[in-house]
Amino acid sequence: MKNLHQGGCHCGAVRFECRLEPAEGTSRCNCSMCAKGRFWKAIARKEDFRLLQGENDLSDYQFGTKNIHHLFCRHCGIKPFGRGHMDALGGTFYAVNVACLDGSAPEEMAAAAIQFQDGQHNAWDKAPRETRHL
Repeated sequence: MKNLHQGGCHCGAVRFECRLEPAEGTSRCNCSMCAKGRFWKAIARKEDFRLLQGENDLSDYQFGTKNIHHLFCRHCGIKPFGRGHMDALGGTFYAVNVACLDGSAPEEMAAAAIQFQDGQHNAWDKAPRETRHL
C-alpha cells in the first residue's frame, strides 16, 4: 500500500508530496552523479508526485544522455528529487531523495530492500562490486 509522504530541501524553499510503496524498495547507484551526491532514491510515478512549492527555486542539471533532470534548490543546493521518462518505469517518474522525506519516512523506507545499481557501467540491473560507499 502506498503511503503519502512530504519532503523538501534543506532551506524549505522546495516542498513536495509523494505516494511511495515501501515494499517496492529503494536504490542506490554508483554513477558519477549518485555516488558523489550519495543519492538514495525511491521511485514515484507521475500521478503519485506533486510539487507543493518552489518550482522557481529549482535549478536543472543534466549530463550524459540528458534523460534525467537532476533538480536542485538554487538556495541551499539540496537535490530533493529528479525527474525522467523511461518506458520501463511506466513513463514519467520522479526519483525522490529518501533523505529529503519528513519524519520517520527514511526509517520506513530503509526497512525495505535497497537495490544497488551499477550505473557507472550502464548495468542498471546489476549491483557494482563495491557498495559500502553508496
